Amino acid sequence: MTDTALPTDTVSFGYEQVAPAEKTARVRGVFSSVAARYDLMNDAMSGGMHRLWKDRFVRRVKPRAGEEILDMAGGTGDIAFRLAEGGAAVTVADINPEMLAVGVERAAKRGIDGLVWSEANAEVLTFPDRFFDAYTIAFGIRNVTDIPAALKEAHRVLRRGGRFFCLEFSTTLWPGFAEAYDAYSHRMVPKLGKLLADDEDSYRYLIESIRRFPDMPTFERMIAEAGFVQTKVEPMLGGLVAIHSGWRI
Repeated sequence: MTDTALPTDTVSFGYEQVAPAEKTARVRGVFSSVAARYDLMNDAMSGGMHRLWKDRFVRRVKPRAGEEILDMAGGTGDIAFRLAEGGAAVTVADINPEMLAVGVERAAKRGIDGLVWSEANAEVLTFPDRFFDAYTIAFGIRNVTDIPAALKEAHRVLRRGGRFFCLEFSTTLWPGFAEAYDAYSHRMVPKLGKLLADDEDSYRYLIESIRRFPDMPTFERMIAEAGFVQTKVEPMLGGLVAIHSGWRI
């Protein structure tokens, strides 16, 4: 009998199993490729609704003047710009320098000053313990190689009473809609990637990464296991996308 079990030292990259270091490098390559067309990417994957979801996400965070907020995987500034409107001091961190470059350029065009831009790996942050009042990550956690490590780092850098918020695609539970979106995403989004960005493979990976991401109850447990309390999930469109949150005490 042939043993078909996968090696324990691999992680998923879309539907492939690869070494952790290879996934990190491949993800970096994906976002280097799509950085200049980030909005097009999100529009293709969400039908343009990502803008409304991000507005709702930031309303849940409730940024306030004088707060220090870390926006992880936020290179292009979409979330940071919204957070800064509330008067918070925002550090934008991303593992990908191309994404950060897009964000810096966008901030300059909009006349937004005062953001701190930092190239950083979510799994091994260099920020001090208990430094931030809030940690946000939008559509980035599923691309992290070691998600539990990133969640523990989020917990570490938050002050007591600090809040964790994550916006991420999930799996909708609405009958009919789930099948329709699955067909749209797998068949149409890579084709749109080819048409809009001449990059079918990156868009295919991004859709596959959604399918491999833990479901809402599983991810909520992972957040709790990292040390957060009062964890909560707020599904939208039946769970196609969800806001996860927790508190550090």
